Amino acid sequence: MRDFEQSGRSLAAARSGMAATSHPAATLTAIDILRQGGNAVDAAVGAVAVQGVVEPGSTGIGGDCFALLSKGGSADIIAYNGAGRAPAAATIDSLNQLGVERIDGQSVHSVTVPGAVEAWGRLVADHGRLDLGAVLQPAIALARDGYAITPRVAYDLRHAVERLRANQAASEIFLAEGRALEFGQLHSQPRLAATLEAIGRNGPEAFYRGRIAEAMLETLREHGGLHSLEDFASAQGEYVTPISSSFRGRQVHECPPNGQGVIALLIMNVLSRFTLKGDPLGIDNLHVEIEAARLAYAARNRFLGDTPNAGAATVAHLLSDRFADELAARIDPKGGALNLPSFEDVVHKDTVYVCVVDKDRNAVSLINSLFSGYGSGIACGTSGVLFHNRGQSFSLEPGHPNAIAAGKRPMHTIIPAMVSECGRVTMPFGVMGGHYQAMGHAYFLSRLFDHGLDMQSAMALPRLFALPGTRIVEAERALLARHGAELERRGFEVRAAARPIGGAQAIQIDWAKGSLIGASDPRKDGCALGW
Repeated sequence: MRDFEQSGRSLAAARSGMAATSHPAATLTAIDILRQGGNAVDAAVGAVAVQGVVEPGSTGIGGDCFALLSKGGSADIIAYNGAGRAPAAATIDSLNQLGVERIDGQSVHSVTVPGAVEAWGRLVADHGRLDLGAVLQPAIALARDGYAITPRVAYDLRHAVERLRANQAASEIFLAEGRALEFGQLHSQPRLAATLEAIGRNGPEAFYRGRIAEAMLETLREHGGLHSLEDFASAQGEYVTPISSSFRGRQVHECPPNGQGVIALLIMNVLSRFTLKGDPLGIDNLHVEIEAARLAYAARNRFLGDTPNAGAATVAHLLSDRFADELAARIDPKGGALNLPSFEDVVHKDTVYVCVVDKDRNAVSLINSLFSGYGSGIACGTSGVLFHNRGQSFSLEPGHPNAIAAGKRPMHTIIPAMVSECGRVTMPFGVMGGHYQAMGHAYFLSRLFDHGLDMQSAMALPRLFALPGTRIVEAERALLARHGAELERRGFEVRAAARPIGGAQAIQIDWAKGSLIGASDPRKDGCALGW
């Protein structure tokens, strides 16, 4: 536990319920829903719906969603895959015929059918206590009546101005006469409010069929999209079996592929072959973490995609002791950078993560994303929906496990997680930051379990990230100043991170004391609250 005299945020502590999100309005929404009789599922969905309004560059109903759910703190965890699928007409051949050689992040072909609304509806219907309309009311009110722009949202908006200016509807919704809204300015989204109201009244079907779906389809077709009404009408997520692995005596649970949770577990499996001690930011510790991540992301590029028939075998291989031993044997903590095959990876950094625990110790770990900042930048002016660009991660290489195909889900970077011990969940947690998340999970847990830091102190430490397929290491300012020259000497190409790397939220369930402890990353606007 950190010395209280150190500067920085305090941990939150409570008894009856707790929420941690990256935006204060979302955290407050979750707490309000819990205090009004909703459970952790209701609160998590209500919170992330609010974030789709007040943090629109990172998430929204035009994106995708994944969730892990523990009932009563049981380690028998439920997982839901709310990833959207490519249009039936989207194939390598059809895109090649259109002259598409690579799916650009602002291309309509990067827009898969959004899966978030279906996931929210299914989770609330199956596991919530309230109806969807009640859960969405806080988001509807903020979209209709307005909200104040927070500092991190203003920062992200400034970096997305050109993307939003390129689309008339997006510019009208999110900019003020072509300029970014500033911190403290009020903003409203009345058309999004109307869409949320329709979903609240009639369920997800209001989004995937009828007037709203037709308006979205018209927008996508105007931009040359291959989408159809049937693509929207057939949208459906699925319950999946979580995957897990042991790390430092705890069990870490993730969603299975098409997400990269297995890569987070692989990094932890490799780190388990080393003793990481002393300074958590010591150069040899960081070297091992960098190389473990580089090796794991190389495996991600080679093996990972939406391949149900081969999925179980792929997971078994990636999580095998033999594979972890092979990768760990290649790492010299004091050596030079490994010579690994290069590959092209898509930069994607924008996501929101929510965790909630209620009085019955139901725990939810939920993540929702537009992929890039403000997604594709394509908005439907009629419905107020901003479309994600998750399909940008598809490969156009025939035979690649992540090659685009009709109705296929792209490889996903967003990964909610939970930790359990002795058959009970002890911590739902998540790390934001696109493809950083797999390394981020391992980096965060290592600081807790290898170095004994509390959650808030672990989140506050400076971060670095080895960009997949390269020797480039992006480092936040403090690490750049401390270790940049030594990392260069070891063969890495070190760069200053252009933006804060990721973000995180976590809630610990202290079963012995009967309390909840929460933490929220200072890189974001949010907070952890409980009562």
